[in-house]
Amino acid sequence: MKQFIFWVGTLVVAATCNVLIYQKEQTLTHGRQVFLKLAPVDPRSLMQGDYMRLGYDLADQLRATKLPPDGHLIVQLDAQGIGTTARLADDKPLAANETLLRYRYRKGLRLGAESFFFQEGQAAIYEKAKYGELRVDATGDSVLVGLRGEKLEVLSKP
Repeated sequence: MKQFIFWVGTLVVAATCNVLIYQKEQTLTHGRQVFLKLAPVDPRSLMQGDYMRLGYDLADQLRATKLPPDGHLIVQLDAQGIGTTARLADDKPLAANETLLRYRYRKGLRLGAESFFFQEGQAAIYEKAKYGELRVDATGDSVLVGLRGEKLEVLSKP
């Protein structure tokens, strides 16, 4: 009986992991490309290796707004796909230049990935990052794809 419970539990965990991976892959493949301006943060964490904490300018803009702990924002995008303004989601249909973005409010507004890990020795490349590139699906779930420079260029070795 113990072995049966162990194997059923293992299958449930494996199935759950695979479903989550599939959902993220679908967001990466079919999600809308959105760029969010990064807010200034420490460029590197010495305690955790080659890692960058991320903060978003939109989160700073909404700091004074009273928000529920979890929800969705409607982010207005410019012609390049850069999120310029955000408001709390409502029942109105989205315009062509708007997208939903899920947020969580835990000791500050969290709009997406809060950290970006990179290969050892590449800190100088990512210190120039000005935008986070996300893929956002129709439900507002997002996946951080990478970081971009001032002109939305892909950051790479010189």
